[in-house]
Amino acid sequence: MVVPLGSVSRRGCQRQRCSCRMKEPRSASSLTFSLRMALPMEFWDSVSRRVASTSVVLVLICCAVFECDAHLLPEDEVDTLRTIAAKMQNKYWNVSETSCSEGTGLNVMTLPSGMKSNVTCNCSFSDGTVCHVTSIQLRGLNLTGIFPDEFGNLTYLTEIDLTLNYISGTLPTTLSQIPLTILLALGNRITGIPKEIGNISTLEELVLEDNQLEGALEPNIGNLSRLRRLLLSANNFTGTVPESFANLKNLEDFRIDGSTLSGKIPNFIGNWTEIRRLDLQGTSMEGPIPSSISLLTNLTELRISDLKGSSSNFPDLQGMNMKTLILRNCLLTGSLPDYIGEWTRLTTLDLSVNRLTGQVPDKMGDALDYMFLTKNSLTGAVPSWVTSSKQFLDLSYNNFTSSSPTSCQQSQVNLVSSHSSDGDNSLWCLEKDLPCSGQARYHSLFINCGGTELTFEGNQYEEDTSPNGPSVFSSSSSSSSEKWAYSSTGLYMGNDKAGYTANNPFSVNVKGSEFYQTARLSPWSIRYYGLCMMKGSYKVRLHFAEIQYSNDETFSSLGRRIFDVSIQGNLVLKDFNIAEEAGGVGKGIYRDFPNIYVNGTTLEIHLYWSGKGTTAIPNRGVYGPLISAIAVTPNFDVGRSGLSAGAVTGIVLFSNQSQEISTRDQTHQYTCDPTHPRIRPKKKKKHKHTHQCPGANFLPEGDCGSKCRQPAHSRHTGPLATYQRHRITLSSNVSSLT
Repeated sequence: MVVPLGSVSRRGCQRQRCSCRMKEPRSASSLTFSLRMALPMEFWDSVSRRVASTSVVLVLICCAVFECDAHLLPEDEVDTLRTIAAKMQNKYWNVSETSCSEGTGLNVMTLPSGMKSNVTCNCSFSDGTVCHVTSIQLRGLNLTGIFPDEFGNLTYLTEIDLTLNYISGTLPTTLSQIPLTILLALGNRITGIPKEIGNISTLEELVLEDNQLEGALEPNIGNLSRLRRLLLSANNFTGTVPESFANLKNLEDFRIDGSTLSGKIPNFIGNWTEIRRLDLQGTSMEGPIPSSISLLTNLTELRISDLKGSSSNFPDLQGMNMKTLILRNCLLTGSLPDYIGEWTRLTTLDLSVNRLTGQVPDKMGDALDYMFLTKNSLTGAVPSWVTSSKQFLDLSYNNFTSSSPTSCQQSQVNLVSSHSSDGDNSLWCLEKDLPCSGQARYHSLFINCGGTELTFEGNQYEEDTSPNGPSVFSSSSSSSSEKWAYSSTGLYMGNDKAGYTANNPFSVNVKGSEFYQTARLSPWSIRYYGLCMMKGSYKVRLHFAEIQYSNDETFSSLGRRIFDVSIQGNLVLKDFNIAEEAGGVGKGIYRDFPNIYVNGTTLEIHLYWSGKGTTAIPNRGVYGPLISAIAVTPNFDVGRSGLSAGAVTGIVLFSNQSQEISTRDQTHQYTCDPTHPRIRPKKKKKHKHTHQCPGANFLPEGDCGSKCRQPAHSRHTGPLATYQRHRITLSSNVSSLT
């Protein structure tokens, strides 16, 4: 049998379940020849005997005359994908009808590590001839457009993953039109969640960490009864956790670190009986931790920190077998429960900054890698299993009365300032306030934090390059000549390999001194100590430069580092954001605190994280306090060996003014302190007046006079001044203090 070539058409081929398009034009004779050459003679003989085989011949002729693509994307879906690519400025896509079957135009296999362009299709429709897109994964591509409404036109789409891009705008309301189960958009610039989110009844995972969401939590999220993961950390939510969230009974992972929420931790968390991870760090919520938490027997990771309100007993977690337990600064009282030592899976325990009493458990599970019990009121002896441990343990700032440590850093165990002053301590570093073991003789200190030794403005900044960090006390020199030290505590969430020093990973063009190229950092706490300092008043200058984020329009530029700073136990910087204060990344700035008093022999500078800011940009584990350099200089004549105790007391009483110079303000307040030996007012001369110096680089000159001079930063002479913003008040009527 011979089938007329004229009867072969695209439509006829499609009826034979073959989606086709015309090849290059060919003559009938060449087509006939091609067919006869392509098929064996026995086949043609068989066909001529069986008229019923006409349809088979038609399919074969289709494959010869037309190109057959058995898996095609519908034309409207192709148009939708092209619109999505345009709105997100996605240069990686080149969409066509054959993108699913040929694997080109949507999936990119040669991207660097951390980047992903993957689109999954289901080609089982219409007997395998039609495909629909079911999953879109575009990770780390730095897409810079908006979140397109057109996602809602992909009626078979179940997954959208836009993790680590630069996408802006609100989540589109059209997402409620599709059977979405996974929506991931960590690390973007998303600013809103519509109420229609509650209509996506199929949604199981919603991840919007590290975005720019603000305002009240959307209560309709509580309608998502199938939701298993709800990750909202590192945004700017306010208000309370909606009561509707009590309906999320299938939750397995809930995180909302860093937002300024109010009210108590809701008691309805007891409804989340399937939950395995719960993160409530730095939320400003009030304690106590509700008793209903004892119902969460599947819980293996619990992180709560920085609660407000009144103190409470340790929560009942007895029916659980935790892997990670962080209850830091939660106002907990009482003793450590014995059952903690029986948890066989526990790897990380952090109960720092509470009011816990009693003794450290006699044993802990074999899985324990990290234990932080710093700043409590634990007593008794430090157990031998602690001092001989190879794990990272921090028991600093407690009230132990006896132990047998030979140093304040036993292997990887930090014991600085861990013992009661009433105890029999042979090591100065075990005692409260780290008293000098010899004579106080230092009156200045310069440290290049995280960097090597260098000279700046005539001062030698000492090296500080130790990579150690989870639980370390490191003294700069021997006990016979102790000068300075640092103590670092904490473990990075999601990345235990993250470093404790940094050196400009994005090669940002850093403006300022060389010491802004490096930094020391920590996931929770860094303390620097000036040791054996002369008694008196000092100017402390802290240098900062943000070097862990980029300065371009990519996801790496979206990080927000927020931390606090205390000096001598007094809070001097709250919610400090280096890049925001400096006007961008890679810009060195400093903050001055001109009247810091050393009454004993130790100066303490404490930087710490209170659960705020991003934690996963540009990768997991980039957050916490960061400092570039420290400069401490005296406000007294070094030749007079500091100030007397009476003079220091007088200064403290006199100066209620504060402490910082802003690099952005151009006028500051200076209150001269006549207790300084070089600034004594003349007898019977009483006056008070105001004088404006021209800028931040000028200081008042003379005996509290009205002249101004430029300071020589490397000199340590001249009047003692209290710096504040906006004006200069000069006062000499203070003879009652001397």
